[in-house]
Amino acid sequence: QVQLVESGGGLVQAGGSLRLSCAASGRTFSSYAMGWFRQAPGKEREFVTAISWSGGSTYYADSVKGRFTISRDIAKNTVYLQMNSLKPEDTAVYYCAAARYLSYIVEGRVNYWGQGTQVTVSS
Repeated sequence: QVQLVESGGGLVQAGGSLRLSCAASGRTFSSYAMGWFRQAPGKEREFVTAISWSGGSTYYADSVKGRFTISRDIAKNTVYLQMNSLKPEDTAVYYCAAARYLSYIVEGRVNYWGQGTQVTVSS
């Protein structure tokens, strides 16, 4: 079992930055790929980014490529999402996700979800 708890959301002006954290509990955290999804009001949940269990591979949605960076600290059982150059269209609830493989996360085949953290970008 893996439990995921996100933090770091908030209100920021366009062009600003935020860093989200996802703290994981469970002995098998290091063997899971991790990722982030987001859901804006009235829209479906969409994939944002994923990282392999080792941290050696990452994948990004085109909409965030070059602005967002995912990383993980296995010793701290934590995954981070650094978001720079934020835009109003980045406003959403951001969810942390875990699955056995990076490709599973990209495909939406997630085993565990966090409760979500709100990110609001004002224009």
